[in-house]
Amino acid sequence: MVSLDELFSAARAIQERAYAPYSNFKVGAAIATPSGRVFSGCNVENAAYPVGSCAEAGAISAMIAAGESRIAAIVVMGEGENLVTPCGGCRQRIREFAQPDTPIHVAGPNGIRESFTLDALLPFSFGPDNLGIR
Repeated sequence: MVSLDELFSAARAIQERAYAPYSNFKVGAAIATPSGRVFSGCNVENAAYPVGSCAEAGAISAMIAAGESRIAAIVVMGEGENLVTPCGGCRQRIREFAQPDTPIHVAGPNGIRESFTLDALLPFSFGPDNLGIR
């Protein structure tokens, strides 16, 4: 199992690689899978701002590209005084590959600030089970 410290370190390292010339707000995310693998992603902006991709979306894409399909835990790393929780779209993306009790840890430069379950961030969510996929 991947430790929370490992996930935090992966999110922090990838945050530095974020491409955010328009917002100057770099975000990193790291996902642990049940098999113990870690996948990370960073936000990527472009001149057609705000059309870009979120850190969580990048980490999920890397996970899927590697053949994994389940999120065991995730760390989202952002700056500033306020908590940087996943946006609504990313909450739904996480929902596609996670369980209601999956931990989502929100971090800042000095460590984990708050931990939530997916169900706390996206209560009464619609997902694959509603369509009979799981």
